Amino acid sequence: MPVTAAAIMGGSAIVGGLMGRSAAKKQAEAMRQQAAAQIEAARIAAEEARFRPVGITTRFGSAAPQFDTRGFLTGYNYTPSGELTNLQQQLARIYQPSLGQAERAAALQPMFEQAGTGLFKLGQQMLPQTQEQLVAEQMNLLRPYDIEEEQRLAAGVFGRGRGGLSVGAGGQPELRALAEARARRNAQIAASAPELLTSRATQAAGLMGQGAGLFGTGYQTQAAALSPFQAQFGASQQLEDVAMQPMQIGAALGAKSSTFGSQAAAIQQAGANAAAQLQAGAAQAKAAGLAGMGAGIANVGQQYYNNAFLNNLLNPTTPAAPTSTPVTPSAGTPFVSQGFGSQGVGTYQPPLAGGVVAYDSSGQRVQGLA
Repeated sequence: MPVTAAAIMGGSAIVGGLMGRSAAKKQAEAMRQQAAAQIEAARIAAEEARFRPVGITTRFGSAAPQFDTRGFLTGYNYTPSGELTNLQQQLARIYQPSLGQAERAAALQPMFEQAGTGLFKLGQQMLPQTQEQLVAEQMNLLRPYDIEEEQRLAAGVFGRGRGGLSVGAGGQPELRALAEARARRNAQIAASAPELLTSRATQAAGLMGQGAGLFGTGYQTQAAALSPFQAQFGASQQLEDVAMQPMQIGAALGAKSSTFGSQAAAIQQAGANAAAQLQAGAAQAKAAGLAGMGAGIANVGQQYYNNAFLNNLLNPTTPAAPTSTPVTPSAGTPFVSQGFGSQGVGTYQPPLAGGVVAYDSSGQRVQGLA
């Protein structure tokens, strides 16, 4: 019984191990198939989401995308219509001379700057710092006339013999009158100094403003000379934009197609992922069933062995005596005799009458017994 139980236990363990190995292989294959399905779904999604512009033709031109041998976009060619090309050529003949006009206006800018700089300097010279400086400036301007007047008066006084004439405390009358006139004049100059200072500052500011205006006039002249070229060149650019409309329309359609393709690919990929997960779940369930069946078989073998072992402990059995057919040797056959703790060697003697063999206390055979 122990041998049989051990054999059953070992066999069930082997069968359980083989079934567990088969389950592991099936699960690995299911995972590989799931990964392959997801890779294929991702490839399809990328293919559907690829940008695929289309060729478009309008009244003003046509456009066609360029692809390489793998289907990737390499360029976009657009061709304006004959009408649009003629308009662009006409504008080119116009705006080229206009650009020369702008260049000539730019050449005048140094002259505007020179004149403006001169007015700036003149304005700085006319701008006094203080009233005292302005009064002193006025006095310096009148000094040559004062000297001339003094000389003329002296010549007349002395020529008439009135040089030594003195009237009271006032001294010589002509010289006194001249001094009083100059004092009044100087007082008037000092009194008008603030107003004169304001007037001079206004004049200086005007000169500087005129200088700045000359700078601005130069810039405005350049801008005005460049304006025709800008308008004509802008019109040419607008014609080019019209020629590019077929390409823009084709690119927009390609973008829309790519967007819709991405949405369709996302739906397809979601379905593929769900199907792959279901397949993987089914394979894993099958693998788990095989593994559980193998473990159950192994447990049955172990249980059988445990039951047999307990049964032998609780119900021991005596083994049956072995049976054999006696062989009667012939007389004189050598044999070994054993009994009463001793043994001897001799020849075989047939038993006495009645089949009785007797031995004495020393273990020797006794003959002559009936």
